[in-house]
Amino acid sequence: MCGIVGYTGMKKCGNILVNSLRKLEYRGYDSAGIAVSEHGKIKTIKAKGRINDGLVKKLEEAGELDAVTGIGHTRWATHGEPSDVNSHPIGNSRITIVHNGIIENYRKLKSFLTEKGYVFESETDTETVAKLLDYYYTGNPIEAISKAVTDIEGAYALGIMFRDYPDMIYAVRKDSPLIVGIGDGEMYIASDMTALLEYTKQYYLLETGEIAAISKSGAGFCDLHGNKITKNVQTATWDVSEAEKGGFEHFMLKEIHEQPGAVTKTISPRIRDGLPCFEECGLTDEMLRNYHHIFIVACGSAMHAGMVGKYIIESTSRTPVIVDIASEFRYRNPLLSADDLVVIISQSGETADTKAALELANEVGADTLAFVNVVGSSIAREAKMVMFTYAGPEISVASTKAYMVQNALMYLLAFRVALARGAITEDECKKYIAELETIPEKISECLEDLDPYRKAASKLVGADSLLYIGRGLDYALSMEGSLKLKEISYIHSESYAAGELKHGTISLISSGMPVIAVATQRQLLAKTISNMREVKTRGAYVIAICPKGVTIDAESADQIINIPDAGDLLMPLVAVVPLQLIAYYTAVLRGNDVDKPRNLAKSVTVE
Repeated sequence: MCGIVGYTGMKKCGNILVNSLRKLEYRGYDSAGIAVSEHGKIKTIKAKGRINDGLVKKLEEAGELDAVTGIGHTRWATHGEPSDVNSHPIGNSRITIVHNGIIENYRKLKSFLTEKGYVFESETDTETVAKLLDYYYTGNPIEAISKAVTDIEGAYALGIMFRDYPDMIYAVRKDSPLIVGIGDGEMYIASDMTALLEYTKQYYLLETGEIAAISKSGAGFCDLHGNKITKNVQTATWDVSEAEKGGFEHFMLKEIHEQPGAVTKTISPRIRDGLPCFEECGLTDEMLRNYHHIFIVACGSAMHAGMVGKYIIESTSRTPVIVDIASEFRYRNPLLSADDLVVIISQSGETADTKAALELANEVGADTLAFVNVVGSSIAREAKMVMFTYAGPEISVASTKAYMVQNALMYLLAFRVALARGAITEDECKKYIAELETIPEKISECLEDLDPYRKAASKLVGADSLLYIGRGLDYALSMEGSLKLKEISYIHSESYAAGELKHGTISLISSGMPVIAVATQRQLLAKTISNMREVKTRGAYVIAICPKGVTIDAESADQIINIPDAGDLLMPLVAVVPLQLIAYYTAVLRGNDVDKPRNLAKSVTVE
């Protein structure tokens, strides 16, 4: 969601703050701003809109800032419409803050502060925090922060500047992420490491309930009672080049092309003697044999990876799997026990609902296994077991390579569960793994000729609505294809189990309406082709995605996209690539901002 940055050092900070904010654009935002300490005063410049359209123009009008300490923010509106006045930083002449999160009791706090004589200018929940800090501030920033956050209910990451301490930045967090970057004679804060890779790879992780006091010479940490805390320095494994476009028009296209390497990096370290190995996280065959239930909990694309996981675990090991949307799971009082395994999937490791589901599972005593892309993230630290997906930074809001490697780990888990429970032999497991190791090559083959995806996109670009259909694993895959298209093209689409068409959905078919049929499961192929004919005879324009060697006649499809055959079980890892590229080229043809689609944020860190 919102992005936070901060800098204090010896360099003029205006450009550093703006550049760091640009690195966080993928988090989603509708306004941006910075505040700096200049000549004994706090100077704030902020504007609605994209950084280049609003903030940069205002900065150019203001002239070069004579400041070496400042904070910055990209806002994703939750309380109050996108506007200059609702933009961050927010505060007064003494204190200003940037905030990521939601203050749940802001109305109560606002009422209290209004009674104390404070006048509110914005519609935001953040302003209550700024004024609460001002209310408690009597010269000691740590004391004011401690008292203020004790009154706050909800999630927050705060970057704070006090006029009386012009060379200092203060930071505190609860649930929302925040790190402290370490430079040479300079220090930083940021929502995530992507903002800082150009400047440093070293950082501290700020934990919930910890306060950081940051100057150019270093950072001190304490708890809410003022007790000092010693923290270990972390080092980012990502390289700055991974967060650049590298000659591609968009990050999304780059990240689609990075998928073969990402799959190899993710599965290779977890294969030993031709078998999947979970030794790194402590997951043993005995544990896998003894679990009563397996739950997979996630949001968005990660949940779709969980759906693929459900199909492959159940088909290979005959073990029932429950897939749940995290925002539903946490509130429906799930039937969990200490004998269950809960697999948590999150690219960022900070997804609010997924994190809450993890906390619930931990409270019950269930074993929790996290598939996470970000080392040091909240979910990675709080899960009992963790496996990292080595996708590298994913900048485009629409997930591609992160989804791909989440699926890759699901396959490793499925094969290990099946082996541990005696559903497959060791030789059969080795055969599955050998086939999995060929997937990067097959993904690369899908990327050799992009024209079929451009052609398909040209048929979708003018559509008002369309359907994705499939059966079995193809249905799980169609869910992800539909989401990708909705996210970046803004065309309404739905994914449906093909066998459900006659139960109502087929009434939506009209002349020229596009239908994308995923038809990779040979045992279900005849049924899927029959469904394709049903929609085509009613005027649909049918685009079929199927393995090479499969014959689909002109009565069933208008365009056929043939992809490398990986066998029914592994086809989702290959067939998702055309779906990603069709969505990508459709969005490009519609002139949309592919990497930063409207209203969306990369990491959903609030409910």
